[in-house]
Amino acid sequence: MAMADLDRDDELLEGFFRAAREARPAPSGALMARILADAEAGMPRPPGPHPLARPAGGGGDGGVLSWLGAAFGGWRGIGGLATATVAGLWLGYAGLADTSLLTGGLWSAGEAAATVELMPGVEVFALATGWEG
Repeated sequence: MAMADLDRDDELLEGFFRAAREARPAPSGALMARILADAEAGMPRPPGPHPLARPAGGGGDGGVLSWLGAAFGGWRGIGGLATATVAGLWLGYAGLADTSLLTGGLWSAGEAAATVELMPGVEVFALATGWEG
């Protein structure tokens, strides 16, 4: 088969492809309704309100502390807030000037993280190629 025959076949097929691109069938209303109903069924539902458990010997509403504890997410939330508060006070008081206070002496002041050579030989490459960054 000659190359001219292949080009002619492509031109004939292009007419069919053009007609198929122009005549796009629209989905029916029933199909779109089924798709939307299926999508709504698959969506997650927000959790409903859960009643707060009352303490076992109490008769009242628990007071302000009980309300604050529930507002912060229970004991887990209060524990996280307390931890963040203590860490903030510690960093604010100790400061970041002397890292030995934060590391507890795990490494000496001479082994600063800024002196670690992550890409050895980069300076030689930059000088050899004349690159100025």
